Amino acid sequence: MPDADRRDMQEKGFLNHMADKEQAPLPGGSSHAGKLPQPEKKLQEAVCVLLVELCERFTFFGIVCNMILFCTVKLGYRSYQAAIVNMCFVGSSTLTPVLVGWLAEYLVGRIKLVCICMFLHFLGTALLPVVSFPFEDVYIDRRHILHTLPKREEKIVFYFALLTASLGIGGIRAIVCPLSAYSLEDCGPKELLSFFNWFHWLVNLNSAVVFVSISYIQQSVARNLGFLIPFVSGLMGMITVHMVRGEMIYKPKTDSSLLTTFGVICSALKACCVRYRYFSTGVTNWLDHAKENHGGQYSETQVEGTKSLARLFPLFTFQILYRTCIMQIPSGYYLQTMNSNLHFSGFVLPVAAMNVISIVPLLILVPILECINSWLFSSKDNGHSPTIYIVVGHLSAALSVMVAGFSEMHRKRFPQVEQTRSEEVLLVSSMPCFHLAPQYILLGVAEALVTPSCSLLSFWLVPERMRGISMHFLALFNGAGCFMGAFFVQTAHTGTQGNWFPHLLHEGKLERFFFFLASLMMVNTLGFWTIAHRYNNLHQDCTNEFRGCLPGEKLLKYEKAIKHYNAVLKSSPILSPMEKT
Repeated sequence: MPDADRRDMQEKGFLNHMADKEQAPLPGGSSHAGKLPQPEKKLQEAVCVLLVELCERFTFFGIVCNMILFCTVKLGYRSYQAAIVNMCFVGSSTLTPVLVGWLAEYLVGRIKLVCICMFLHFLGTALLPVVSFPFEDVYIDRRHILHTLPKREEKIVFYFALLTASLGIGGIRAIVCPLSAYSLEDCGPKELLSFFNWFHWLVNLNSAVVFVSISYIQQSVARNLGFLIPFVSGLMGMITVHMVRGEMIYKPKTDSSLLTTFGVICSALKACCVRYRYFSTGVTNWLDHAKENHGGQYSETQVEGTKSLARLFPLFTFQILYRTCIMQIPSGYYLQTMNSNLHFSGFVLPVAAMNVISIVPLLILVPILECINSWLFSSKDNGHSPTIYIVVGHLSAALSVMVAGFSEMHRKRFPQVEQTRSEEVLLVSSMPCFHLAPQYILLGVAEALVTPSCSLLSFWLVPERMRGISMHFLALFNGAGCFMGAFFVQTAHTGTQGNWFPHLLHEGKLERFFFFLASLMMVNTLGFWTIAHRYNNLHQDCTNEFRGCLPGEKLLKYEKAIKHYNAVLKSSPILSPMEKT
């Protein structure tokens, strides 16, 4: 009896806690944050959030698009070093939202931290022009001695700017533009997949504009002033955040955290090791060892939420190598394009403009996929899961890297010609850069299929209170893929003494690196195909296993239903005697 009373008290406390979290406004926000905003207010908030998102991505892509060219020509880096710097910056910008989200939740506070991150973003984008600005053209004293920034100080400022910019990007993504700002709680799988498709469509449309405009300005018109554009874009984003600060900065509705999730896993692993060594156990799942009624220190709600998230770990793991393949666009593919003939009808194409070829398939496929998804989700008999999209996307990525290997062999058969890039004359292959288009197209198809589908599975197949944590774990594994790509480049260069990832491509065997990566990706595709059946059905009967097993959430839903029913009874003008009794 005392146990039952204690359980009832815990359930009531959980319901009250969840209700308070849904109604409590964020400190520093507007006084009407707890009330349902008007349609005009909601539209204004959605437009502002989307505008900040696009400004932040504009800044991010503006920094990434020509970093390899800047590092090799301006800073004197070797090709593999520039590729590693670029991939590490992308990886850190992917991981920092997770770190900043945790800091905002437990240490600093969201309002204070977003101001800090906006300042860091401003500082980073302002320091990048300092590195790239042509001091030798301005600072000339009476003796005509050129004052240039020394190389060592130049590199220090450059790395510090990248670090502060990545921290600022993480703050904007985690605090200002989280998924909770788009009000996706009541959406079904069809609506969620449509949202993720069009969201990535807009982001890639923005990146296409960046790759065409900024890359041309950086390379041709005003090479040294090109980083001023990310600075201006970041400034616009920060002004937008400041104007609508109270409406845009939301506090996620969650009582879970990364620390709790890691704590459950560590506690269960520790208990498994101890109990396996000394005596047998009768639990059905190894994570149950962390429950209080099995000797652990975590509640049943916390452990069940972690169990639903753990079922997605195989999905996350198979995305690491896929993300490594995607990272070839700003690294290996960029170097191939840089060492190809960029002349087209008397016009010199920017190197980063070739990235647009990988974006065009995505812009075309998203409307087609929307029509296919509308037809598939309309079927009531059979469930539809986007796992087939992920399998086909992984296969497309593997084929893209394999085609890149053959393209590299084909490129080296052409005679070398002189080509001017950023005021320097270099020897490149006379093969037109458009011969590399198939590998870009295949990776664009892969991105159109994989990224929205993974976002849907990560968001839908966990309880509502765990959705933010699930998206953080997806970001962690995507960031791990970026750093694994940098590790592969460093290992290939060191292990083969520069042969597999050379500084001058015509003197090495870059195609062997591509073939090695393609073989790994094919194995990765087969591995995911064997487990794809775990996520095949998105209907409620299947998702009960994932999302309906938490007693707290069940009680909360029952409580809401009872309140709604009572409200209907009170508002009903005529009730029969049977209904009143």
